[in-house]
Amino acid sequence: MDNVKFRKIKKEIRILGIDDGPFDFRKDKKAIIIGVMFRGGSFMDGIMKREAEVDGKDITQTIIDMLKKTRHKDLRIIMLDGITYAGFNIANIKQIFKDTHIPVIVVVRKFPDFERIRNALKNFADFEERWKLIESAGKPKKVKVKSVDGRKGYLYIQKCGINLSDAKAIVKISTTRGLIPEPIRLAHIIASGIVLGESHGDA
Repeated sequence: MDNVKFRKIKKEIRILGIDDGPFDFRKDKKAIIIGVMFRGGSFMDGIMKREAEVDGKDITQTIIDMLKKTRHKDLRIIMLDGITYAGFNIANIKQIFKDTHIPVIVVVRKFPDFERIRNALKNFADFEERWKLIESAGKPKKVKVKSVDGRKGYLYIQKCGINLSDAKAIVKISTTRGLIPEPIRLAHIIASGIVLGESHGDA
């Protein structure tokens, strides 16, 4: 599919930010998945809650179903906090875009240690399949961001269904109160708050 073209990126572009909650590898079979509907970096429009299997293979379909069943039909961007959820349940961003026709932007704070990830995946019988999903997301690109209070930093992004300049612009627009886009910052806070009773850790 061709990239979605944006004639103008509005400050209140509707974004679905997705993150998972904390879980215990030793006893939890599933992890909570939170989707936060956000308008740019300004305010929240709604929340969705799902679950995904720990180290499973259902996160891609979970995200697709989340989009297809929401009453918010004007979402323009899917924003993921990384592509691994509930351990090594890996999101196929190309499949998500193909099925939803909504561009996907993956955001991480640090450049991934792909060698460490590859070595960890060798513990899985379907190692090659999972590693191909990691590779298919593409090489992360560096983006300079700035919060409303003047703090500056860098993020790394991968994308599908959108050109790089538009993806960078959307990340910058939605990064306001911290040094990470508000949709995934709030998804992280809410997910950890639901699981632990109180949010904590960097958001």
